[in-house]
Amino acid sequence: MAGTVKILPHYTYDDWLNWEGQWELIDGIPYAMSPMPVPKHQILASNLTIEFGNELKKCRNCKVIQPLDYKVADDIILQPDLLIVCGSISKKLIDFPPALIVEILSPSSALKDRHSKFKIYEQQQVQYYLIVSPDDEKVEVFEIENMAYQLKQSGRSFTYTFSFDNNDCIANVDFNQIW
Repeated sequence: MAGTVKILPHYTYDDWLNWEGQWELIDGIPYAMSPMPVPKHQILASNLTIEFGNELKKCRNCKVIQPLDYKVADDIILQPDLLIVCGSISKKLIDFPPALIVEILSPSSALKDRHSKFKIYEQQQVQYYLIVSPDDEKVEVFEIENMAYQLKQSGRSFTYTFSFDNNDCIANVDFNQIW
């Protein structure tokens, strides 16, 4: 007997709009968001927001947001844990690449964050992608160079300088402060 062909449904933004709960859509395949994040996840997200927010106070054009839907394509809608957006937002979501995205790993999201989302953010040329591991207390800073992400720094206690909005906004973030 010949192998069975599996036909998977392919969903779009219009379908996604009608769903209850929180969902991400990657290449037309829906992914249910986990139940509310655990306290350590939320504390890290809040502390990162404070660190970046303090550094970007004087920057008029760049804002720290957590979380916000990011429509990459009609069949790709993501919800990063934290974003820095430089420019105005006139819709309920963004449909242009943010300057920075942070994903805080959980057991249910780690593979998706490290592989599927990593590639999508890289293809979209999101300038900075941070992967934060609460269990290891480790931050990985990726930055676009020659159209691809390069790991710039990794660890628990270091300061990294981020440049946004054509170098008009500089953020020196001390990651030791987020734990």
